[in-house]
Amino acid sequence: MKRSKNNNGRRDEHGDKTPERPAGGGKTRTPFTWGRKPEAPANADWRSADPDFAAESTRYASPLPSRNHILRTLVESADPMTLDELIAHFGLKKLNEQEAFTKRLVAMAREGQLQPADRRGAYRATLTEDGEPVDAPSRAIAYVDGKVSAHRDGYGFVMPEAGNGPDVFLSPRHMATLMNGDKVRVRVTGTDQRGRREGALVEVLERSTTQVVGRLHTGSGAAAGVFTVIPSNPKHPEIVIPAERRGGAKVGQMVVAELVTPPGERTLPVGKVVEILGEHLAPGMEIQAAIRAHKLPFEWPEGVEAEAEAYGPVVTPAQFQGREDLRDLPLMTIDGADARDFDDAVYAEAIKGWRGGGWKLWVAIADVSAYVRPGTALDAEATERATSVYFPNNVIPMLPEALSNGLCSLNPNVDRLCMVAEMRVGKDGEISKTRFYEAVMRSKARLIYDDVAEMLAEPNGAKAQARPELMKPLQTLHAVFEALFAAREARGAIDFEGTETKIVFGADRKIEKIVPIKRNVAHRLIEECMIAANVESAKLVEKHKMPALFRVHQQPDGDKVAVLREFLAGRGLKLGGGDTPAAADYAKLLASLKGREDAALIQTTMLRSLMQARYQPENIGHFGLALTHYAHFTSPIRRYPDLLLHRAIKHILARGKPKTFEYTVQQMEALGQQCSMAERRADDATRDVNTWLKCEFMSHRVGEDFNGIVTSVASFGLFVDLEGLYIDGMLHVSNLKGDYYEFDARHQRLVGSRSKQVYALGQKIRVKVIRVSLDERKIDLDIAGRVAGDEPPRRDARHAPAGKRAPEPEAPAKSSNKKRRRR
Repeated sequence: MKRSKNNNGRRDEHGDKTPERPAGGGKTRTPFTWGRKPEAPANADWRSADPDFAAESTRYASPLPSRNHILRTLVESADPMTLDELIAHFGLKKLNEQEAFTKRLVAMAREGQLQPADRRGAYRATLTEDGEPVDAPSRAIAYVDGKVSAHRDGYGFVMPEAGNGPDVFLSPRHMATLMNGDKVRVRVTGTDQRGRREGALVEVLERSTTQVVGRLHTGSGAAAGVFTVIPSNPKHPEIVIPAERRGGAKVGQMVVAELVTPPGERTLPVGKVVEILGEHLAPGMEIQAAIRAHKLPFEWPEGVEAEAEAYGPVVTPAQFQGREDLRDLPLMTIDGADARDFDDAVYAEAIKGWRGGGWKLWVAIADVSAYVRPGTALDAEATERATSVYFPNNVIPMLPEALSNGLCSLNPNVDRLCMVAEMRVGKDGEISKTRFYEAVMRSKARLIYDDVAEMLAEPNGAKAQARPELMKPLQTLHAVFEALFAAREARGAIDFEGTETKIVFGADRKIEKIVPIKRNVAHRLIEECMIAANVESAKLVEKHKMPALFRVHQQPDGDKVAVLREFLAGRGLKLGGGDTPAAADYAKLLASLKGREDAALIQTTMLRSLMQARYQPENIGHFGLALTHYAHFTSPIRRYPDLLLHRAIKHILARGKPKTFEYTVQQMEALGQQCSMAERRADDATRDVNTWLKCEFMSHRVGEDFNGIVTSVASFGLFVDLEGLYIDGMLHVSNLKGDYYEFDARHQRLVGSRSKQVYALGQKIRVKVIRVSLDERKIDLDIAGRVAGDEPPRRDARHAPAGKRAPEPEAPAKSSNKKRRRR
């Protein structure tokens, strides 16, 4: 017989976990006192009534009432029963029987088979919809499976698998043995004061983290000689590294540590150093750390590059067979100045006598599917990467350079294979007819956004005069854009305007400055042409019922919309559409913000209320673009969903049927999840790199004062955008001296309990940089005074003198590093 253990979370002799004990080693709270002599049993002969007694006897030397018998007893009882009453009912007189029975009841309650019934601590059985006791954890209504999202302050959330409700809050006690990304099963225990679901850990289903990236530290004083790795991801706990497992790493170096022992309830995880990345502030270290922290594939497996290079550097005439020849069509690429892979080329010309005027628009896209074929090493690696990852001055491509910058890239004045969407666009911006086909092309020009914008704005200027042959095609494209954009506005698409930023490096890859990048008409022109091709490709695959991935964007979550409405009400604004606002309602509100100083702030808050777009084979439309059909067709060099869509379209062009296509809907579902995950992974990694670089930049400016604008308010403090730097810092509530500040969620502000001073979203303040931590990715701020010419921190309007109201807060200039084409 296995001996019973007292360690928390260990199995006792009856296969149930021992009851959890309070922090500090206190005794387990139970409704009775250990060793108490129970009252006379009402059912001392339970053994003959328990149908599972024989099975229990084969497993345990001291069998107890089975779970099923306990449940039946509670169902048949007129009232709920306490632990004392159940012990008396079953006549369990021995101390070891009482202790083991208590553990069994605790386990049943933890796993959702029992529920608390009253303040006495009595239990009742959890019933199914059919009125039967829950006989297995998988049937317990209170169970939620999902992934852990840890917070640096110790608590966390479980993000449920699809269709299982909102996130579940886990207290630090239940997070003690978990790490960010772990897949777990929790039992919902209730809701907290904020209305969030709270849970208790039942089981760790899968450990997600086997390696962490961070900096090696050593303790001082009593902790001298103790080595730890502080992870780059602040959601992970410190990792203890035994001295003999440092692998030669020096204190202060960036390393990769492999977990040997996961965290315990009172112990940190233990690991060993498996890779030394180098010195902490070495140029490019932020990228090396992010690659490993987010598990980005960055090395080409054997055979992948060889497959790509085997196609050679040029397109051969033999590859033209079956393709239309567009080499004389003046297609051109328009991209950023630092672009190296050119997916798309465009051209348009007017159609005389059609619908009172209109255009034919060609969107030619690199034919990656001609080279990356299913079942190859190239395709397997492209599936794993699923997207190119763009860092400042660096990129991890989805495809080897021989293809991404070479044979697939639509470089000027060379033959390239392409897939073409040829569309008829009316004066109203509606597309009446589209033809897809394979072709060979030769780009006539590689243009840059800023140059095109200048040429369109100044047709007689120097840049326009230098390329006169391009002016008519560009002006025609501009006319097409205006028609497409007018149609976009008419259908009520949301058009957020943000300020993108670019990090400018000096010597040794150190940040010299951060500069804003304003989108111009050339960006918008290409965006509308790409959206048109994406829409038509989505319509084509749905018409032919071909398994493919749509780019879908759900309607906003009701709870987020409610929060947005409260915020807007505090600023005298309203979002139309009731409980289910349409994109047009968002667009109307955006249009009303023009001229307001807080427009950027409101726009950012609106953006936060929207769902995240994703890939899936079921078409549910795109909310933000107000489209019923949308897919990604235009960037197959850097996005795997586009490559899959090309394969589906080629199958249609070959008159293939859905049942003969090489992918099923189920396979597309799995691929959609992989591509969505890879997109989020890339976004997280690039965000980490940008945060690291900004912290490094600010580490030399500790002690300096800056004007700032409050961009976010939380119960623990304010996030402040530093004017002219496009960098956020954190002003903790503890640095708001002389008062106790309460969080007003409705109006997004902190209000002093005694002074009634207010710090609100959009408010201008003067701050001092007091600390920068690269390990924690934090910039800590303190109040330094008020902005010259601005009002001091204002008092709550409810306590202002009669006839005076607190002024409206100013708006921040919000920055965004997201690629505009990823819609």
